[in-house]
Amino acid sequence: MPMNYRAHISSDPKVMLGKPCVTGTRVTVDAILEDLATGQPESELLASYPRLTREGIHAALAYVANH
Repeated sequence: MPMNYRAHISSDPKVMLGKPCVTGTRVTVDAILEDLATGQPESELLASYPRLTREGIHAALAYVANH
């Protein structure tokens, strides 16, 4: 079953100019995708962004898949 990203991804004009972010962070979906595209493993993303979770990474991927 596909992940429901809506609980983990939000867009607020007051946060990162309204770009979709992992809820409760300033980590944008774009930043996650760029890092993954360069081959950065999830473990490094989690270390780079302490408030990011695996669920947040997977939600970002689900968000992109649905848009």
